[in-house]
Amino acid sequence: MFITDPKWRSALVPLFLCAQVLVIQAGLQGEHRPPLPAPDRFPAAFGQWRLFRGDPIESEVQKELGADRLVSQTYVEIPKLSFASLLVAWFQTQQGGARQPHSPKVCLPSGGWTPRIIDEITVDTTAGPITVNRYVVDKDLQSAVVLYWYQTPRRVIAGEWAAKFWLAADALRDKRTDTALVRVTAWPASGGDEAATAVAVEFARNLYPMLREYLPR
Repeated sequence: MFITDPKWRSALVPLFLCAQVLVIQAGLQGEHRPPLPAPDRFPAAFGQWRLFRGDPIESEVQKELGADRLVSQTYVEIPKLSFASLLVAWFQTQQGGARQPHSPKVCLPSGGWTPRIIDEITVDTTAGPITVNRYVVDKDLQSAVVLYWYQTPRRVIAGEWAAKFWLAADALRDKRTDTALVRVTAWPASGGDEAATAVAVEFARNLYPMLREYLPR
């Protein structure tokens, strides 16, 4: 039976979170924390994409994110001269619940971006299809297309609640809670949202197989 009453769902959220913490703590006796991925091993090129520039993150923002490894870079696709920005925030452990990825659902509006379109899309890659979130957002006279997902050693997850469920399940099975928030951003030029979405999807299609090899498995 599905609970559709928002009041009941709100009341069940704290119970779910408490149960999640208990399950994770039970499963993480002797947690296996994988080694940190080396920053110098992150490829400067994959597919037709080449590193254009690094995008430094201020120390205050890094501290707020709390990630163990951060990648923040802009890439250009040759020869189309399409640009896409990438943020990968990898967490070695989420034990205790204090260190978890910050959802773009919160970060984008807090940064002044207003969502205009919110949906999920499927990206076909050589490592299999993945379902990711798509946000089309506006700020002043700017707009952007943002794709994001949560990536664990076993799977790609779009939804925040699904990520919490699999966090508990994988903690019991693998004694690991490492995960990465992956965010891809593209900006409309000619062609508007549709063209920017195509750029972001093409970037994600090339990125995902490489990222599976880069992050601990």
